[in-house]
Amino acid sequence: MIKEWNLLRVIACLSIVFLHSTSQIGLATGFPETEYYQLLRTILCYATPTFIVLSEIILANRYPDQLPEKFWTKRLKWIFAPYVSFAIIDALVSYKLSPSTIDLKQMILNNIFLGQFEGYFILIIFQFYVLHYFVTKYKISINVLIPVSILLMIFHFEILNGNFAFVQENMGILKIPFTAWFGYFTIAYVIGKHYTKVSALLYKHKWLTLVGVIISLFGVFIFFKAGYTSVGSRRIDLLPLSITISAAVIAWGQLIKNFKIINNISNYSFGIYLIHWQIQRYFGNDIAQLFDSTFSRVIALFFISLVASMAIIKIVSMLPFGSFVIGNVKRKQSKLKTLQQKVA
Repeated sequence: MIKEWNLLRVIACLSIVFLHSTSQIGLATGFPETEYYQLLRTILCYATPTFIVLSEIILANRYPDQLPEKFWTKRLKWIFAPYVSFAIIDALVSYKLSPSTIDLKQMILNNIFLGQFEGYFILIIFQFYVLHYFVTKYKISINVLIPVSILLMIFHFEILNGNFAFVQENMGILKIPFTAWFGYFTIAYVIGKHYTKVSALLYKHKWLTLVGVIISLFGVFIFFKAGYTSVGSRRIDLLPLSITISAAVIAWGQLIKNFKIINNISNYSFGIYLIHWQIQRYFGNDIAQLFDSTFSRVIALFFISLVASMAIIKIVSMLPFGSFVIGNVKRKQSKLKTLQQKVA
């Protein structure tokens, strides 16, 4: 795995854990009466789209012309199976926390088929796989697809932001269709397919990538002050932020050494994404009571949930069926060790 990809995955993963730490502490003790707390949370929402962007960058880089044999079999086993596992786990945790208000069977079905839990991004990634298949098979012009995809995204977000009864009642479902994320796909496809040239160009102009991040952050700030204060990934101003942060990490990540801790967290990132939310839901209230300030509570929940998630992943990966729950961690570790041995 290219080291800057690992770094980007780690930064996005930690941002998500931190974002959800602010959410759970806010739910447990109340959100601070400052708009900048919400602004920070809004900015951190760049992380989920970045995960999605990275998945397509890797896909387009590895398979620029067509998908290989057994592609779908492997993704169903090591990505979709964990998705189903945590769709069930999420429903069980919800039932445990609030048994009188949860229809367990219905929630399991909603989680699996409608993505009504934090693993919903996997359904989006699978749609990207399908898009990638069609773009490569039918040689669809990416020059045409980029403006079309961004316009469709804007149109989708305009619908979501409208005061339509149907939209308000089905907001959770309407975030799943690929049109809400289409622009991420096309830009990531270009980056991945031409990664050697793009990464070299970004490295050459690495200082400009930081300027891009600053401008994108300012854009989020302007939208926020204009009244777009919803905390979530379905914001058009997060498109430039996610892309510029990805570009900056790709540029500067080429300077960073191949640290073991980055590789380990990257290797566990898929499982961390799925597990940490359940840990935070279950223990967030108890951890919040141990500290006096919002800052200390958030930091404590962040580190505890991160370490606990990695420990659980390590244990589950040792089980025969572990890869169907937290992904194929052992296979990735094996490949990484082989690569390190070759470099040595």
